[in-house]
Amino acid sequence: MENVKVFSIIIAVFSVLSVESVGLKDLKTCNFGAVYNFGDSNSDTGGGSAAFWPAGKPCGETFFGRPVGRGCDGRLIIDFIAEHLGLPHLSPYLDSIGTSFRYGANFAIGGSTIRPQNESMSLNGVSPFSLDIQIVQFDQFKDRTGHFYNRSYPRHRRNLPRPEDFSKALYIFDIGQNDIAAGLRKKNDSAFHASVPDIVDQLAKAVQNLYEHGARTFWVHNTGPIGCLPVSLHYHDIKPEELDEQGCLKAQNAYSMEFNRQLKARVIKLREELPHAALTYVDIYAAKYELIGNAKKQGFVEAANICCGFHEDEIQVYCGHKQNINGTEIYAGSCENPSDFISWDGVHYTEAANRWVAHRIITGSFSDPPLPIKHACHKP
Repeated sequence: MENVKVFSIIIAVFSVLSVESVGLKDLKTCNFGAVYNFGDSNSDTGGGSAAFWPAGKPCGETFFGRPVGRGCDGRLIIDFIAEHLGLPHLSPYLDSIGTSFRYGANFAIGGSTIRPQNESMSLNGVSPFSLDIQIVQFDQFKDRTGHFYNRSYPRHRRNLPRPEDFSKALYIFDIGQNDIAAGLRKKNDSAFHASVPDIVDQLAKAVQNLYEHGARTFWVHNTGPIGCLPVSLHYHDIKPEELDEQGCLKAQNAYSMEFNRQLKARVIKLREELPHAALTYVDIYAAKYELIGNAKKQGFVEAANICCGFHEDEIQVYCGHKQNINGTEIYAGSCENPSDFISWDGVHYTEAANRWVAHRIITGSFSDPPLPIKHACHKP
């Protein structure tokens, strides 16, 4: 309990500093009645499990006690954001069982990209639910829930969003990592760099579409340091000169940084194009890279270590899977203490790492403008 109190004080201090840093001391807290999220597995709360095949054990073991569609031992960054805003965890749009959309919906699907890829889930894990499809789903969701809300008895409305909440909702984008992964797979630097302007433009078009339908507050995450993912470090023969000071692949991170540079510039341009919108650019890359560089100081093991999976003697068995090796069945289970690890399965972060990142970005200390998330509806 004392740790919770101390953390609350830290959040309050960071929030005050962030607000004062942009010269806004008397801001009212935004009344976000709902959150709508668009993304990939970093924020997928069960859409992928509903669309394809369910995430199995040991996912979900830390917080939920069972698999709940998240590629993690517990909560994701989007879950901590919802909790911070006083809202329930977001229900996946595609989940039809016991679902409430009263406080928003999550359109994120694991494997999704911003730009549609000529690939498949069965071939290399790329989802058909690219960002343009997620936006189409949202448009349909808004139209249909509004239709039924206005024609239903009050007791039937409890799981539907109130039409007036759409304009007051927070719209979050957490997508782009799989676009970068696709570029890395093709091993063509010039082709990837040539594609980035179109990738960020397609994200901008998604924002513009939502804006035209009444959305006003946007919280846009850039993409994390993909070259720091343990899956990249375990599955490649790496020379020392390929690594940076944190032990991450420099070439892969260069892809992320170029995408992020152009994304930030496009968000700034959107502020001019959408005069009534409040757009916040969130530097997830910087937050995650800081955590990776200070893993031991923050109470974690080495950042390259993987909690769930079997990765020894060049044998790689993915989290939760089984494989027969020389007549012996190996089950790739989880580590004893996931909270000691940054990486859950080599690609996704543990709940402990997600909490660390979430608690820093909600203060606004990694944002442009540097406003806490509860004040993100304001334009400095």
